[in-house]
Amino acid sequence: MAVRLPSTPPLLPGFSYLRPLGSGGFADVFLYEQNLPRRQVAVKVLLAEVVSDPVRRLFQAEANLMAQMSAHPSVLTVFQAGVSADGRPYLVMEYCSNALDQRYRSGRLPVSELLRIGVTIASAVETAHRAGVLHRDIKPSNILLTAYGHPVLADFGIAATLGELEEADQVGLSIPWSAPEVLFDESPGSVATEVWALGATLYTLLAGRSPFELPGDKNSPVQLMARIQKTALPAIGRADVPPRLELLLARALSKRPERRQASAIELIRELQAVEAELGLAQTPLELATAEWEAQAAGDAADQTRINGPVTVAAQPVRRQRREPGAGLSRTGLSRTGPSASGPRPAPPRPDRRWRTVAAVVAGGLLVVGLGVVAGALLLGPVLSGAPADTGDAALPTVSDVAGRAGDGTVVFSWADPGLTDGDSYVVNLPGGESSIQRGTEFTVQTGATQESAVCITVSVNRDGRTGAASAEKCVDPATGAQ
Repeated sequence: MAVRLPSTPPLLPGFSYLRPLGSGGFADVFLYEQNLPRRQVAVKVLLAEVVSDPVRRLFQAEANLMAQMSAHPSVLTVFQAGVSADGRPYLVMEYCSNALDQRYRSGRLPVSELLRIGVTIASAVETAHRAGVLHRDIKPSNILLTAYGHPVLADFGIAATLGELEEADQVGLSIPWSAPEVLFDESPGSVATEVWALGATLYTLLAGRSPFELPGDKNSPVQLMARIQKTALPAIGRADVPPRLELLLARALSKRPERRQASAIELIRELQAVEAELGLAQTPLELATAEWEAQAAGDAADQTRINGPVTVAAQPVRRQRREPGAGLSRTGLSRTGPSASGPRPAPPRPDRRWRTVAAVVAGGLLVVGLGVVAGALLLGPVLSGAPADTGDAALPTVSDVAGRAGDGTVVFSWADPGLTDGDSYVVNLPGGESSIQRGTEFTVQTGATQESAVCITVSVNRDGRTGAASAEKCVDPATGAQ
């Protein structure tokens, strides 16, 4: 995209213009000072050339949605929305820093800080999913820092919706952090693709590069897409990153959606387990209390809330595949928006394939709704550490673990021994590696050269207590012998 100068900042009653912060494909962001109460704010203003009656209606619906999301402590706060005297819709938002986006590029983010950011931002994503919202553009530059250093998630995709209207013949994707099924038109987005984006973002903050970016090599959009689709995940390359953290990120970045964590909250539990393993203070979840949710659900008159159950596809919808590089006129590693020299809210990204969940607007504009996983996910206790050899006899015990060898994998499965809401399984390998999950199947990638048998034990975790381990189950990956 060609670089352009920012548009003329609008005259907004009660606000004094200070300076531009950045420019995107569909909006500019300016720094203003609010006169009462006096504070600096970031104002995102749509470009005049993209504004139409359907866009105004859609912008209003999206503004209501963002205001609902910004009640979360780790979502960028939206103070107000309106239409300027020259007809351009605008949002007034919290003024935050993009220092995190600068830091990971120039140095190594401590593991402890990474875990805190991961739990905090994943809490915001889980909250959005429960409200029927997919973020659609999770990446490092969309994680901003408040004046007190608290990470917040920005940009819930207004530009993606506008891209649907205005530039349906072009594509805008944040390729390095997009799941393979999104890049190749097999899914318009799902909880699984958001888990991928979370994993890719955390990997980037640790490694100082996106997961499939090769230092010193060519990293064009086409090459990145090919690696994301086919290449094994490179090691992070840091001695201070615990194996358990590498394993959970590898799981989040599995090329098969069903092998990833089933939800953002499952990813949170695994991150908190790493914190416990390292002896760190546990980062708390940031989710609405049951009392608040019950009160909110009963307020049917609130038109800014998404009412009624909606569903996000747990598995990607199959769509026509395109070859790498097709339609990449607006893709790549470069970021549209403000330079790295100053704070700003994240600029929007156009993307014709995403669909908004905000509303069905008048004038024949259909906005396809996406939503949360069917059924509410109930919060369980946080897992802490690997299970002991002898567990709590009061907990159910997994028995009859089965295993089978496949093409470069060994798949273990077992029957549910009677888990209740909030329970999880802890799968342990002899080398000390462990995985936390709710499903009754576990896959080990062995590769073609694996010679020794693969063995696991499975335990149940409830309320921070770990039950007795199952009998060890071993499978020879070469012969399938058990």
